[in-house]
Amino acid sequence: MGSKVNKIFKNTVYLYGNTAFSMFVSLLSTRLILNALGKDDFGIFCIVGGAIALLGFINGGMAGATQRFINYAEGAGLKENKIKIFNASISIHLGISLISFVVLEIAFFLFFNGILNIPTDRIYAAKWIYQFSVLSTILTIQTTPYNALINAHEDLKYYSIVGFIFTFIKLIIAILIVYISTDKLILYGILTTISCLLNIIIVQTFCRFHYDECIFSPRKYFDKNIAKEMLSYASYTFLTTITSASSVYGGNIVVNNFFGTSINAAQGVASQISGQLMVFPNNLLMAINPIIGKSAGNKDYNSMIKYALTSSKLSFFILLFFAIPFILETNWIMSIWLKNIPEWAIIFCQLEVIRRLLDQLLVGLRNAISADGHIKYYSKIQSFLYILPLPITFILLSCGFQPVWLYINWILCLNIFASYNVIQQAHRYCHLNRKVFFTSLVSRCIIVAVIMAAVGSFPHFFIGPSLWRSILVGMLTSISFVISVWYLALTDIEKQIAVHIIQLIKSKIPFKNSTQS
Repeated sequence: MGSKVNKIFKNTVYLYGNTAFSMFVSLLSTRLILNALGKDDFGIFCIVGGAIALLGFINGGMAGATQRFINYAEGAGLKENKIKIFNASISIHLGISLISFVVLEIAFFLFFNGILNIPTDRIYAAKWIYQFSVLSTILTIQTTPYNALINAHEDLKYYSIVGFIFTFIKLIIAILIVYISTDKLILYGILTTISCLLNIIIVQTFCRFHYDECIFSPRKYFDKNIAKEMLSYASYTFLTTITSASSVYGGNIVVNNFFGTSINAAQGVASQISGQLMVFPNNLLMAINPIIGKSAGNKDYNSMIKYALTSSKLSFFILLFFAIPFILETNWIMSIWLKNIPEWAIIFCQLEVIRRLLDQLLVGLRNAISADGHIKYYSKIQSFLYILPLPITFILLSCGFQPVWLYINWILCLNIFASYNVIQQAHRYCHLNRKVFFTSLVSRCIIVAVIMAAVGSFPHFFIGPSLWRSILVGMLTSISFVISVWYLALTDIEKQIAVHIIQLIKSKIPFKNSTQS
């Protein structure tokens, strides 16, 4: 137990090492890029880039399969199979790259012939952005097996180092966009693609020098049975990934057709905000997920569920710490961050953060279900619920409803209705005690959230918008967070883990006894 906590702690520290810098640079970059491109061009980039993300669903499904099989082999002690899994993964991803390229190029003609609502004078630039996004997608697909290796080895110090480098590159790109006088939208696409190329070079080089199983020799190590098993598993992951992506991007297209590219700029801002806030819980999950996968490989369901529930609780609280003050002070924060706030951006940001917050309650269970491998029935139900918001949103907007209903439908279908399926499948295959889930996780998380929101609301409603009010809201919510989490949310075992982590932190801080001469 202690060694696992130490490992999680160290990996979390590595990942959080550059988080503050990354958030600052990303938010600053978004401000610079939005102001340099303007709302319409920024909206074009978001809607076209979203098209690529939608059609890159195959890689998303295969990424989860690769990660799961490598972690499972590690936990089951089948280390000799890891080299075969790696070779199967590389071979499959080469095939995925080819398929993706063909599909994306066919889709190119569909998107620019009636599907996307883009101003006529910017179609030329949008087509260039699309092609650069295709190339970036192909490059990203090739990094998946290498990232899976790094996660399986829990060598997350690498991410903090490379993350710092690419955050700095992102800042350089944003500055160049501001000061170089050319078509800024096309330039942004070129520079982003170059960044992806550098990433794959660095990732491959790192893995080849650090991991023995990182050997690509398909003639010697390719195993058809392993490849077949991975593809079978991934096929159901594909189903949930494509429907999830279709729900998000399809919703973007629906509001684009009703309200134009300016509304997509607001969605892009909301995505940027939620993406930056999600850095915190995602870093924690990246440190814990390999342990969940290895527990599944050992058939240790008690440990798997324990770590799944703990990861959900901790990721919820990490996001909650930032989410409540942000939701309360979104208007003032956005006015300081952006010169020109796109219409609907504020409410979109608030609802997207709430959606992400609710999602954390189930993220550990979803990871446990995936690690266990019984995902056939689970994937079918999830896929139906993921796609459900699309027709509902279209009907509502056709009847004159406002675009905010897209986010409301996402919350209802993707968070509320889908939670029942996740809990049932985790109970059936992963031995989840549903009573423990609600009493130990859900109820405690809700209590802390309500207390924070209530305490933070006092200065929000009685003091005018200002830096002083935002600081006061942040201080009060932080104090109420610490007290309520410690006394109302954490179990005795979790308190022991927290104390152990604090002791680890103290042991890492250089301290010279003042009594020593």
